[in-house]
Amino acid sequence: MAVQNTFVRSLIMRKRKYTRFAIVFLIPLAFVISQCFDKNKAADPRGAAYAGSASCLKCHKNVEQNYLHSAHYLTSRAAASNTMHGSFVKDSNQVILNDSLKIVMEKHGDSLYQAGYIHNKLNKKRPFDITFGSNRGETFLSWVGNEVHQLPVTYYISLHQWANSPGYSTDSANFSRVLSARCFECHSSFIKSISAENGSPDQLDKSSLILGIDCERCHGPAAEHVDFQTKNPDVKEAKYIVKISTLSRVRRMDLCSVCHAGNSNVMTKSTFDFKPGDTLANFTSGEKFHRAQDVTKMDVHGNQVKLLTSSLCYMESNIECTTCHSLHDTKVKTVQTYSQYCTNCHSEAKHNFCKMAAQIGPAITSNCIDCHMPLKASNAIVIVGGKQTAPPFLARMHRIAVYPEETEKVREWFKAAK
Repeated sequence: MAVQNTFVRSLIMRKRKYTRFAIVFLIPLAFVISQCFDKNKAADPRGAAYAGSASCLKCHKNVEQNYLHSAHYLTSRAAASNTMHGSFVKDSNQVILNDSLKIVMEKHGDSLYQAGYIHNKLNKKRPFDITFGSNRGETFLSWVGNEVHQLPVTYYISLHQWANSPGYSTDSANFSRVLSARCFECHSSFIKSISAENGSPDQLDKSSLILGIDCERCHGPAAEHVDFQTKNPDVKEAKYIVKISTLSRVRRMDLCSVCHAGNSNVMTKSTFDFKPGDTLANFTSGEKFHRAQDVTKMDVHGNQVKLLTSSLCYMESNIECTTCHSLHDTKVKTVQTYSQYCTNCHSEAKHNFCKMAAQIGPAITSNCIDCHMPLKASNAIVIVGGKQTAPPFLARMHRIAVYPEETEKVREWFKAAK
C-alpha cells in the first residue's frame, strides 16, 4: 500500500511539474505563435493601416456577399474558363485578322492560351493570367517575368464575340503591349511597382496584387475601424472610418472620378494613394479634373463623370453618380428603372416634363434614357477582327441632353406603331 501511495504521489508531482511547464513556457509560446499567424493573416501589401476585405465580413456579411458579384469587384480576377464569357469551342474560338494571320483561343488541360498563327503555323502564344472587365467586355493579361502584357484579343460580351483588343491593328499579332501600374489603379485595389531589372519602367510585384476593387479602395483604410468595432461590439456608430455620406458632393464625385473621368488627365502620383475625402485635383496636373473636353466623344476608359458634370441636370440639381448607381446593389437595372430617377425631378407639376408627352402618352415615363442618354459608338474601340459585319461597340452617353437625332427616332417609331 505504501509503495502504491508513493507511486500515486509521484504521478501527482509530475503532473504538477508539467502543468507549471505549460504555464511558464507552452502558453506564452502558443501566444507568440498565434500572434505570428494573426500578423500573417492580417498582412496587407498596402500597409498596416489596411485590414483586408475579409475582415469586413465579420459585420457586413450581407453587403460584402452582394458586392462580391458586382462589376467593380470583378473588374479584375484570375483568368479561368468558368469565369470567362468567350467560347473555347472549335470554330467559335478564333479571330481572323487577315488572310494570313489568326488568333486562336486554346485550352490545354486547365491552362488557357491565346495563340497567333501565321499561314496556320504557330508563331507565338501566351497564357491567360488575369481578366480585366466583367459586364461589357473582357480583356486579358499575361505575366512575362515582372511585366504584364495585354493579349491581342478581347471578348466583347455585349457583341457576343471575340475581336481585336482596343487599339490593336490587324497587321500583326501583338503579344507585347506592356501595361503599367496606372492600368491597375482602376482595375485593382493595389499592385506595387518595383525597380526595373531590365531597363523597363513597368516592373510590377505579382505577389502584391489585390484583384478587384475591394471595400477599402472606396471606404479607406479600415484596420483601426475593424479593431475598435471588434473590441466594442455594442458601439453601433462606425468609428475610425470615412463616412462617405458625410463628404461633400464634390468630394464624392472625386471618389468616382478616380476611375470614371476618363484617361485624358496626366496623373502626378498614384491614385492608389487616394483616400475618400481627398481632392483628386491634387493627383493630376493641368486642367480641372471634372471639366468636360469634347462632350461628343467617349473613350474606352469611360469619361462618364466629365460628361455628366457638363449636363444641365447636374448643374441645376443635386444629382451625382450614386443617384442612379448603387455599388452594393448588384441587381440589373433596365432603362425603365433608370427612367424613374428622371421622373423624380421632371414632372408636369413642375412644368419641366418632356415636351413629347402629349404625342407619346403614358409610355413617356418608361424610357427617358435612350432619348436623353443614348447609346453611342465608342471612339476608342473599333472592331476590325472577328465577324466581317461586326456592329460598333456601344456605350451609354452620360451627358444628359436633348439629342435631335434620337428624338426623331422616337417620332418615327410612334408613327410606325400607329
